[in-house]
Amino acid sequence: MIRAEFYESNGLKKGFMIRGHAEFADSGHDIVCAAVSTAVSMAANIITDGFNMEAKVSAVDDEIDLNVKSPDSHSEAVLNILIAQLNMILEEYPGTINITISEV
Repeated sequence: MIRAEFYESNGLKKGFMIRGHAEFADSGHDIVCAAVSTAVSMAANIITDGFNMEAKVSAVDDEIDLNVKSPDSHSEAVLNILIAQLNMILEEYPGTINITISEV
């Protein structure tokens, strides 16, 4: 299962850690993993390159972490859209993603 934990502080989402595998299909053929990877990469690129926001990003093996230094309404919107996208994938492929939001 893919675990997606989003971080919230002072009412704004400020980042996420996404790790694991959907195990919907064999590695390299898993459309759920591909969909999640694409959505997460796009969100990270919009925050860091599109909005030029300072963020700490780490991607190792099957885990990506992103923490926005000074979250604002733009980063909040991108992270909320990412959550919505992950929920849409989860609706189509139940049991493949666990989404949580933690206050930090």
